[in-house]
Amino acid sequence: METIPFNWPAVIGRELEYVAQAAASGHLAGDGPFTKKCEALLQQHTGAGRALLTTSCTHALEMAALLLDIRPGDEVIVPSFTFVSTANAFVLRGAKPVFIDVRPDTLNVDERQLAGMISPSTKAIVIVHYAGVACEMDAIMEMANRAGVPVIEDNAHGLFGRYKGRPLGSFGTMATLSFHDTKNVTCGEGGALLVNNPELVARAEILREKGTNRSRFFRGQVDKYTWVDLGSSYIPSELLAAFLLGQLEQFQSIQARRRCVFETYATGLASWAQAHGVILPHVPTDCEPAWHMFYLLLPRLDVRQRFIAQLKAQSIHSVFHYLPLHLAPMGVASNPSSGRCPVTEDVSDRLVRLPFFTTMTSSDQSRVIDAITSLRL
Repeated sequence: METIPFNWPAVIGRELEYVAQAAASGHLAGDGPFTKKCEALLQQHTGAGRALLTTSCTHALEMAALLLDIRPGDEVIVPSFTFVSTANAFVLRGAKPVFIDVRPDTLNVDERQLAGMISPSTKAIVIVHYAGVACEMDAIMEMANRAGVPVIEDNAHGLFGRYKGRPLGSFGTMATLSFHDTKNVTCGEGGALLVNNPELVARAEILREKGTNRSRFFRGQVDKYTWVDLGSSYIPSELLAAFLLGQLEQFQSIQARRRCVFETYATGLASWAQAHGVILPHVPTDCEPAWHMFYLLLPRLDVRQRFIAQLKAQSIHSVFHYLPLHLAPMGVASNPSSGRCPVTEDVSDRLVRLPFFTTMTSSDQSRVIDAITSLRL
């Protein structure tokens, strides 16, 4: 029986043609014409003041920490239910992560807990739009603005998602994107930093260019470039940008197809889920999701493990997701006084992600749905 993978990156448009053009151009290093076209499209579709391609979303988060001048002893509020990079980028600068729990419905930061966690040492609030469904941005931004604390949107899941009609990534001081091969739009490994505060743009260019003012040199604003700040090599190759451009040009068809996959799962599994105490993804009415993933919340850990094994026996690959950061060895070491995050601890044991990719065929998805609905938990 042919295996149905959890993820399968696909060529959708002119990706290979553009990669060949980049290879033939003699310009393989970053910040060439393909990079510029990708950044222009990202600015157009997100409303960001400046989009800068990076080698990963992790590196975009590291740039955000540098731009905020995060220092040892600073506190940064981050969800415990997220990928390690969300916290690690700030811990690298010496910050203490203050782990916040998530809502049981959307699995996003529980904004009701936020006000009580902001302290005089809080230098940033990092939120994650889990599964591409928006956090409650009105409440979050109101509390953050009142406290004078910048918000960073980790929007690795949420490119093209919206909250009350506004693009995700346009709310915070900065936002980060991922183009890893599990994402809707991909180049294998890549990311972007969206800078919504114009006062940070010039320095962002410097940090991304190894701490030099090389970008100003190429624009003819200085007659030579030199080392002026901290920084690192955060610029992706033109080959990656070329592939990414082919994907970005096809984002509407990508999103339409992924929406179809999401809604087919939601319809096909609704009755079975209700009968077995399984929770499907919740999308609030004022959110337009990015259609990034489809997950199930099963009743218990042992049920989740058995579910994954039963699908694997039918050559269907499903996976669990994040482990709580506040309980991880590095999470405990970086903040020994961190309290519990009971919702995170609960959902981490119960969540399973189903196969979900842009080119998933109707027959393969029907096979997944049939396999699941035949199970008795």
